[in-house]
Amino acid sequence: MTIALRPPAVPLVTVDPYFSVWSSNDHLYDDHTHHWTYQPDGTTGIHGMVGMIRIDGKVWGFMGKLSQTDNEQEQELDHLKQIQLIVEPLNTIYIFEGAGVTLKVEFMTPLLLDKLDVLARPASYVTFEVWANDGVQHDVQIYFDVTGEWCVHDTSQQVNWSRVTLENNIEDMKIGSVDQPILKREGDDTRIDWGYLHLVLPYSSRAETVIHSIDIRKQWVENRSIPKNDDTNMPRSVNENCPVMAAVLDFGTVNPEKKSNFLVLAYDDIASIEYFHQSLPGYWKRHGQTMEQTLQLAVSEYSVIKKDCYKFNKELRQRAMEVGGSKYRDIVSLAYRQAIAAHKLILDENEDLIFLSKENNSNGCIGTVDVSYPSIPLFLMYNPELVKGMMRPIFHYARSEEWPFDFAPHDVGCYPIANGQVYGKNALENQMPIEECGNMLIMMTAVSLAEGKKDFAEENWDLLTQWAEYLNKNGLDPGHQLCTDDFAGHLAHNSNLSIKAIIGIGSYGLLCGMLGKVEEKEKYIKRAKQMANEWEKMANDKDHYKLTFDQPGTWSLKYNLIWDNVFSLNLFSKDVKQKEIKYYLTQQNRFGIPLDSRETYTKADWLVWAAALADQKEEGLSLIEPLWHFLNETEDRVPFTDWYDTKTGKRLNFKNRSVVGGLFMLLLKVTDWNNN
Repeated sequence: MTIALRPPAVPLVTVDPYFSVWSSNDHLYDDHTHHWTYQPDGTTGIHGMVGMIRIDGKVWGFMGKLSQTDNEQEQELDHLKQIQLIVEPLNTIYIFEGAGVTLKVEFMTPLLLDKLDVLARPASYVTFEVWANDGVQHDVQIYFDVTGEWCVHDTSQQVNWSRVTLENNIEDMKIGSVDQPILKREGDDTRIDWGYLHLVLPYSSRAETVIHSIDIRKQWVENRSIPKNDDTNMPRSVNENCPVMAAVLDFGTVNPEKKSNFLVLAYDDIASIEYFHQSLPGYWKRHGQTMEQTLQLAVSEYSVIKKDCYKFNKELRQRAMEVGGSKYRDIVSLAYRQAIAAHKLILDENEDLIFLSKENNSNGCIGTVDVSYPSIPLFLMYNPELVKGMMRPIFHYARSEEWPFDFAPHDVGCYPIANGQVYGKNALENQMPIEECGNMLIMMTAVSLAEGKKDFAEENWDLLTQWAEYLNKNGLDPGHQLCTDDFAGHLAHNSNLSIKAIIGIGSYGLLCGMLGKVEEKEKYIKRAKQMANEWEKMANDKDHYKLTFDQPGTWSLKYNLIWDNVFSLNLFSKDVKQKEIKYYLTQQNRFGIPLDSRETYTKADWLVWAAALADQKEEGLSLIEPLWHFLNETEDRVPFTDWYDTKTGKRLNFKNRSVVGGLFMLLLKVTDWNNN
């Protein structure tokens, strides 16, 4: 029997770090939908979305709650029975039944990595499909709305609204803050309060739309209608009789033949990123495209995009099934949209792609190198140019007079302001020198091998050489410093960090070979192999390898080793990797292997990377399957966390993070690499 995964949170509208709405319940109607920053007490982050269906005169709920807050008296509605939830890479599908009717509600965000025009378009789709399941005809209407909460950071902020009819009778409603503080708010626990949320309906003679107060929900339930004219009582704050944009879709007489209609939710942020003191729009505006033109494309291309999404879902899920079985398929299906939607795509002044992550639920840093590094397996598989887009801001900043160190930076700011590193206030003791140098060298090698091109490395050869030499001098036995797992604190003699340095040097050797630098290639590969041999002696602890060189009886996940396999460097012997795998199997708890011997928590991305080291498929899958059980059973109903306790299933911190792109490592591992 196949058991469906119960996601801790379900992706609904997932476009970028701001335009990101989820459901954290077993049923779509159990609670409000919300932004990923939502707090369980309901004080912040509700991004309300309500769906109701009238069948033969009776109204049933299927999404959200009628009242704006839990303090209000909730009008009780019967709910259609939710019979199925399916989360695919690009689509989330709910199926409901009741009163002789089946309702399919589908959320689709077309984050197609090989179609950047579609991926970057700030538009997401909601499709409704209904049919009779009892052989009897039924009269059916669907009510849908979204609230002004989507376009403010705080509900005390005032909004106003308007509408326009586009070509082909496309109805476009929009709502946004009065103040429009474009790019003025930065940080982690933030919601956008500039730009405009749009609700768009393709032409239909059987649809009504209105922008009004939240009270129209009850009016539609009780009076079977919505106001004919928009509310003119504006501006007003969102917590004052909350404004909503609403649509009623009349499906008329429904029989066993399916009927469908769709809506478009879109967000025009006007300006997306401040990039080294320049205010830049999203990639989708690069040719001067207006929001109206973008919305028209979103509507006209719906059928083609839907087919492309279905095809992509099928192919990815099938590949994941072949490599890792049904549980791995479920894991990557849940991770896909989250990994991409934690980024924003722009063009710099040279019209080069810039792909900036937000370090969600950590410190809000933008373009963090050690957040990019774990995420790249997904992007290498489908569009390596996006990995280059992650790296360009770091090269830009590292060359500037503002960066005082001879190692690679950690970040380029705090989202959405990318004017230079903010992590650790740039104090030397708070840096991650070996971590970030190794990350950048490994990422460059991965991109160059994936594309079979050397030009990007050539463009940045000065910095790559500088960072390789830094690792050569300092990497074998790292001093007291942070690594990407900074929540665990500073650590000296970190054996896993040493692996990163060694592979970073070997990676530089591969790049030398691609550039025709034969002697340099031989020099650096030889040096990396010497270091790997020394590492094995320093880290050896009988049946495993130590957490730190000076602490016998300790251990850690040596996840950085996976690149030795992916790049076919073979710096470390197979015995090292298989000894580690055998040992990990003895340390496994109910929800996975701890990160190291100090605590019982783990990181989901590193767990999969470590499992990918296994030669035996069964061993690797046995290490990954507990992650599925964690997702299925954890009580913390948040977008995919990567940091959790392997015994209790409790989330330690972090949610909605881009690093879940690293869960695609098992798929990347079987990708062909052409070493030069």
